Parts: sequence; structure tokens; C-alpha cells
Amino acid sequence: MKILVIHGVNLNLLGTRDPEVYGTESLDDINGHIEKHAQKLGVCVTFFSSNVEGEIVDRIHRAGAKGGDDASDAVIINPGAYTHYSIAIRDAIAGVGIPTIEVHISNIYARERFRQKSIIAPVCRGQISGLGAAGYILAVEALVREAAQK
Repeated sequence: MKILVIHGVNLNLLGTRDPEVYGTESLDDINGHIEKHAQKLGVCVTFFSSNVEGEIVDRIHRAGAKGGDDASDAVIINPGAYTHYSIAIRDAIAGVGIPTIEVHISNIYARERFRQKSIIAPVCRGQISGLGAAGYILAVEALVREAAQK
């Protein structure tokens, strides 16, 4: 199984941006935890990070191209602020039809009102919010479990 992990806008600042909200681990630290756990499960993970909406859309499209070098069986995405208004990312996820889980380090429902609505979640298998970096690990486990049941 191959899982693509997409980190969206401003996640490259993890570890330094609002550590009281997002913690002190860097994006590289989090990717290392995901990689280590995925290896234990026999899963291949690839990572993609961008602050550019169109690049994220293009990467989702490549993930859905069956037989392509960048094809994936599932996606874990933290769109960052794009969660709340990127119809383009939402449509890309819906269009490729790959099982996708949306992850947020902070609890978006306990934050500012404008952060409390995800337009991405309705096209995902599920959403994990507020569990810190552990949310990514839980998403990997859920996708592996789902694939095993098929």
C-alpha cells in the first residue's frame, strides 16, 4: 500500500509558528514519526508539502493517475488554511476518488469561528482534529485497516 501525505499552507512553519497551538515538532519530525510507523505496518509513504494551492491540486491529480509514478492508494491531507475555502482542493479529492483522510494538528472546532468549517471533510473518509501529530498516525492506521477489509 502506498499512502501520500500532503501538508498544505504554512505547515512548513511547524515548530516555530504558534507552538502553543501546533506544538514544537517540525514538519520533518512529524514526517519521521509517520515514516517509522508506516514501515512497521509495511506501508510506503510519500510526502508532499506546498504553500501553493495549484501545486496541491496537481499532486492530488497525479496520485489518482492509476499506474503513474506518483499514483497512491490513499491520501492523508492537512490543507492548513485551505481547509476552509479551497473548492479546488475539495474538487480534486472528489475527482480522483482515492480514500482520503483530513488531519489537523489543532482542534479546528475549538478555534476561531472562521476555522470551524471544513469544506474538504465532506469528500473525505473522515477527519482527525486536535490530537496533534498523533492524528497522522491514526490516519495511517485507519487507511491500512480499511484497505485490509476490502
